[in-house]
Amino acid sequence: MKRKFCFLVLAFLSVTGYSIAQYAKLYPSNWWVGMKWNKVQVLVYGDYDGFNKETVRINYPGVKLLKTTALENGKYMALDIEVASTSQPGEVVIEFLQNGRGHAVKWPLEKRRTGNGKTYAQGVNSSDLVYLLMPDRFSNGDESNDHVAGMRDQSLNRKEIYDRHGGDLQGVINHLDYLQKLGITTLWMTPVLENDQPNRTEHGYAFTDHYVIERRIGGAEKYLALSDALHKRGMKLIQDAVYNHVGSKHITFLDQPMKDWYHQWPKYTGTSYKDQPLFDPYASKSDAKKTVDGWFTTEMPDLNQSNPYVANYLIQHAIWSVEKFGVDGWRIDTYIYNDLPFMNRCNKALTDEYPKMTMFGETWVHGTAAQAYFVENKMDVPFKSNLQGATDFQALMYGIQPALKQDFGWTEGVNKLYTTLSNDFLYKDANRNCIFLDNHDLTRILSDVGGDIEKVKTGIAWLLTTRGIPQLYYGTEVLMKGEKNPADGNVRLDFPGGWKGDPKNAFTGEGMTAEEKDMQQYVTTLANYRKNSSAITKGSLMQYVPDDGLYVYFRYDAKQTIMCVMNTSDKNKEVDFSNFTERTSGYKAGKNIVTGVAVANKFTIPANRMWILDLSK
Repeated sequence: MKRKFCFLVLAFLSVTGYSIAQYAKLYPSNWWVGMKWNKVQVLVYGDYDGFNKETVRINYPGVKLLKTTALENGKYMALDIEVASTSQPGEVVIEFLQNGRGHAVKWPLEKRRTGNGKTYAQGVNSSDLVYLLMPDRFSNGDESNDHVAGMRDQSLNRKEIYDRHGGDLQGVINHLDYLQKLGITTLWMTPVLENDQPNRTEHGYAFTDHYVIERRIGGAEKYLALSDALHKRGMKLIQDAVYNHVGSKHITFLDQPMKDWYHQWPKYTGTSYKDQPLFDPYASKSDAKKTVDGWFTTEMPDLNQSNPYVANYLIQHAIWSVEKFGVDGWRIDTYIYNDLPFMNRCNKALTDEYPKMTMFGETWVHGTAAQAYFVENKMDVPFKSNLQGATDFQALMYGIQPALKQDFGWTEGVNKLYTTLSNDFLYKDANRNCIFLDNHDLTRILSDVGGDIEKVKTGIAWLLTTRGIPQLYYGTEVLMKGEKNPADGNVRLDFPGGWKGDPKNAFTGEGMTAEEKDMQQYVTTLANYRKNSSAITKGSLMQYVPDDGLYVYFRYDAKQTIMCVMNTSDKNKEVDFSNFTERTSGYKAGKNIVTGVAVANKFTIPANRMWILDLSK
């Protein structure tokens, strides 16, 4: 039988009086020599009730079976295995014996990836530009995997926003030149794990097997090929991690190892989606429980991370993913709905193994203090998170969105952006927050600002010059539109040119409008300038109080000073270096990094524009 990744393993032994008629599936499906996490708890799923009563035997140099635990469900057992530092790569044979008869399973013990953390697990920082895409909606590079026999969802219809469209990892590999030319350094994709649900499998968040890469996007072979291709280019890979829930067709939900593997309620109980009960000094325990233990949706069972077997299962999968595929960063979905002490333990396990590894969590909350609570912060609060950064919804919803959409006022318009960033004192390091204009859950920026292209340009100029790790959503650079309501599928449409016969091709420019080409070039110019700007990528930020819709801030270091001028009013504005002498002293002019046009120390910026100026003496 051909061995498949994250696989069902069968090994037949030819021993007198020893017959093999059963199988077992192992989680994790393999491990490595030389890991700090060298005590591995392997969850074993057998094919019959009573499997967990079998005797287990391992005979491999340096590998020791510490403990065997029969779980409540007779088909499951947990094996605590220690891999000594002296162990060598090979296939560990795990024998399952009962009444003199039994079977055996091979558990590969592999050599670690080359580089030992130097060419992977590099971390993602403010020098990077992240590109977020959905594999099913970016490009179909291999039509042979559009359908996979036996899977529940056999849809393939690009006219239906909730069906599969056929995009895959080969399609991403085919267009890495495009991403790199655009100025992208890091790729983040929505989850790539198997989604064997009956429908709505295009987004990836209700996966059904932690150890199988979705075959309809190319499987493990293509995921590894993509990772290697990125690293050869000096680019990075972020994996979208989901600890909170799985899909309802996941094997551990259909056939649960233990009664408390998932959060159980007398009747279906969804989360309240309220973050406040987790830090509110006046909150009730029942409200806090509903936030964390309630299910995200009816099709996404909520994992019980206080169960130590569940915790080990999830932590080991995280480590396994980084080692197997060379992941550099971790975006954590639905962060606030997880058990937070568990998340601290999981985050630490990753950074213990990979010291440069970085993580940012989805913290869709309201208020900077609320967001700061879930990351490393400077607040005196009972629970201290070790999460490095957040997906910065505050900088979006209470920052750049009102700056672009509201009239200027004492607390409105661009003043909200100024005020939100002034609260960065709450974070240990706000530069580790991931900032964005839109994503797969939000109305696209062009639609959000009523189709005003100049406002989109202002948003992008801000995104690529303010503090934090910028994330660009696929298609924003070519003016893709989409309203979240009434259907979120409208913000997850196909990238133009990703399919044969597309009348518009953003990769080649064919069929694109002048406005789309202009925006694409605008992003390319700014993003590539940013790559080589020490002030923007690593320097300090100084902002000035907005004045009648005019907002000025600086990115600066010892080598360079960048002046960012955002005019959100409907009138032209005069700008004078003498009003910003802390940063402009000694400078006599500036050059617009997009147009190349020089300006003097007194200039006029048109209404509803943003200029980025490289100052000169």
